Amino acid sequence: MYLPRHFAVDDPAAVLELVRACPLASVVTHDTAGLDANPVVLLADAAADARLLRLRGHVARANPLWRRAAGAGCDALALFHGAQAYVSPSAHPRKALDGKVVPTWNYLVVQIRGRLRAIDDAAWVRSLVQELTSVHEASRATPWAVDDAPPDYVQAMLDAVVGVEIEVRDVTAKFKLSQNHPAAARVALAQDLGRGGEQARELSARMLRAPGVADG
Repeated sequence: MYLPRHFAVDDPAAVLELVRACPLASVVTHDTAGLDANPVVLLADAAADARLLRLRGHVARANPLWRRAAGAGCDALALFHGAQAYVSPSAHPRKALDGKVVPTWNYLVVQIRGRLRAIDDAAWVRSLVQELTSVHEASRATPWAVDDAPPDYVQAMLDAVVGVEIEVRDVTAKFKLSQNHPAAARVALAQDLGRGGEQARELSARMLRAPGVADG
């Protein structure tokens, strides 16, 4: 990934926050047939310092991804996409000065490389599914639990999936938030984004909190 220094993110906590907030990753692998990408919901395991250690999920037994990762495993790239939005030059202060400004796109993205392996183990998969359920049902007033479904039905569903795990080797994070523009321009652009949709508003809030803007 092309990564200018001013867009690079070195904070493990910020990376972990995005990965957990946007858990549907595109898992990219390569074999003799070429590149393949699969959407997989992944749980992130991290060390005490928030450094990512592994990603865990499951795929349908009919999905060839897990067979590709069987045995010694295979290299994989997991792509996590956060908020993204179009940035109009209309709000940039320079437009009124000399017009030398163009549209762009701001976004949050994390790329994780590692070794993908398949885990065809009933107990491991059940534990993962229970943890996934607990995490994603936590905000509901009456959370659904795996045991709410009939045992034979749950078992049939579990038999139809295989666990996958990526041992994290390398993490690259890019938060493009107009850091290559002067603080006054970043404020103006953020305020304009703040009038947009949910993702634009998230980017706006991050831009206004950024060093050099929040301190100015």
